[in-house]
Amino acid sequence: MKLTNNQILILLPVFNESKVIFSVIRSIQKEGWKKILAVDDGSTDNTYDELKKTGVIILRHSINRGKGSAVKTGLEAAKILNSKVVVTLDSDGQHNPKDIKKMVEEIKKGYDVVLGIRDFKKRHIPRFKAFGNYIGNIFTWMFYGLWVNDSQSGFRAYNKKAVDLIQTNNDHYEFETEIVREIVRNKLKWSEKIIDVRYSDYDQKKRNKQSFVSAVKMIIKLVLFG
Repeated sequence: MKLTNNQILILLPVFNESKVIFSVIRSIQKEGWKKILAVDDGSTDNTYDELKKTGVIILRHSINRGKGSAVKTGLEAAKILNSKVVVTLDSDGQHNPKDIKKMVEEIKKGYDVVLGIRDFKKRHIPRFKAFGNYIGNIFTWMFYGLWVNDSQSGFRAYNKKAVDLIQTNNDHYEFETEIVREIVRNKLKWSEKIIDVRYSDYDQKKRNKQSFVSAVKMIIKLVLFG
């Protein structure tokens, strides 16, 4: 598959990231990616003002609706923007923009969805995250019959076929798991790629980050609403 830079959309769901969002976007731009869409999910700080300084495409939710909702808004916009590939990553600086290229390369090989997976063997990754992810992987497998190595990663890539076919019900962190269901339901060709993650005091102290309680809520919602 031949792609131009303008056919690849980098999608960032953003909520209250005024302290880091400017540097996160600049680091993506330094890697040569020009088409960047930020979906401000009802931020109550100066996130929107910081976004305006970067020159990226910005969409805003009037209220905070959840990460999954922000990604869905971005995927709908990707259709209007005629994007052939969409790469999603977190907006807190946890993901390394250098990994975007290898995600896109997997799509070029013919995959519909590429899941970025963390190497939980590395010591800098908190043990509670490794354990929580493993539990999430088990429930994902129980629900949908597909084993993935990182069911909660927000670093993913989709081709146009996947963007057109994927339909999800939930607006929060359950969205990540629902994507696995959509891979199975639509018989999408998928792969996984190891990605680099960089945890800091900033992202670990965020009030809206995933936690054990949010993981339990996610499982309950998936059981009730699938």
